[in-house]
Amino acid sequence: MTAPTRALRGRLLSFTDDPATAGAGGHTYIEDGLVLLGGDRILEVGEASALLARVSAQVTVDHYPDALLLPGFIDAHIHFPQTQVIASYGAQLMDWLERYAFAEEQRFADPDHAAHVAAFFLDELARNGTTTAAVYGTVHPQAAEAFFAESQRRNTRMIAGKVLMDRNAPAGLTDTAERGYAESKALIEGWHGKGRQLYAVTPRFAITSTEAQLEAAGALLKEHPDCYLQTHLSENRREIETVRKLFPWAQSYTGVYDRFGLLGSRSLFGHCIHLDDDERKLLSDSGSVAVFCPTSNLFIGSGLFDRAKARDAAHPLRVALASDVGGGTSYSMLATLGEAYKVLQLQDQNLPALEAFYAITLGNARALGLDDRIGALEVGREADIVVLDARATPAMAHRAERIATLEEELFLLMTLGDDRAVRATYVAGAKAYESARR
Repeated sequence: MTAPTRALRGRLLSFTDDPATAGAGGHTYIEDGLVLLGGDRILEVGEASALLARVSAQVTVDHYPDALLLPGFIDAHIHFPQTQVIASYGAQLMDWLERYAFAEEQRFADPDHAAHVAAFFLDELARNGTTTAAVYGTVHPQAAEAFFAESQRRNTRMIAGKVLMDRNAPAGLTDTAERGYAESKALIEGWHGKGRQLYAVTPRFAITSTEAQLEAAGALLKEHPDCYLQTHLSENRREIETVRKLFPWAQSYTGVYDRFGLLGSRSLFGHCIHLDDDERKLLSDSGSVAVFCPTSNLFIGSGLFDRAKARDAAHPLRVALASDVGGGTSYSMLATLGEAYKVLQLQDQNLPALEAFYAITLGNARALGLDDRIGALEVGREADIVVLDARATPAMAHRAERIATLEEELFLLMTLGDDRAVRATYVAGAKAYESARR
């Protein structure tokens, strides 16, 4: 049996199922709990009073008596090359890409620049309690190499891929169908399944890929069925009109991806705001994942994700939640939950706190097909853990004086919380971040 190497003590919260359907039975909460770690795995979880007696004096116990310990947060859609165009003023999607994103991404031809930004990006995720993400690179294979190398060094579980674009982008950001296929295949062979690294075939969106390139993306998925597919879908009305002109034979935007075999249970489609019923059926029948990106949808003015429609019994969608930095305006999944709540409020919908925290832990793990490895404080899971302080700021501490329930505390965290509420982040059993605040 593996010997414990570290123990974390505090108030433990983890999910076993979606609270929307399981109710109170969907989560476990231990007021004074202990998580025993053995290397990068969780060995035991339980009442501190019972487990401490069996812990050797040589085992370090990190005690957070007033904090909440949860599984590390999971972000299902984020762009690591866009860290220096976050908060860029005054454009909707197509103009934003041309004015900001494309100009910035050309800098990633330089592998040293890519490595520098990858380090900043992974630092920022840890500071915000995010331990796994589905990450877009640029068209440059050297940028993907730099990202995977830095993630491997830190032992973070990341899903990432080189972007495929062979048209409607600057020359410095385009490949060809053949080169994009070859470079992606080499990256898959070099990184997919290496340590905690996973690969996503990544056509940016239909506008920037020819039919030949989308066909090549489908071929990669057939050859490597345990890889992911990530792209964008129905974010903006002008985008949809452009797709209609580029693919006049297609009945819908989703139909373009379906034609080339890109739908499936490991396919992540960012945004999915303006879908018709036929598109919902295609996504539902294939088990594809619609990724809700509230802060970017608001900031770029794309529209409001309809969560109630996504849950419609006729064509229910698997849904994940994401920051979408740099169109999104915060790396924090707490802030992302707060904006998701507002998006739904504008549509007479709601987001209860327990459902929200399920979404960014076990819910996103299920959407990524990783719930056997991450997303819960359970024996055998990888030891990715975040420590949260609901009194991290004066305003939060003031509000917390009137809080009586766990649900109220979680709602406070998701409406007033951000990186300041993260006390510590553990990645694969090692402390990756600790706040200077005590």
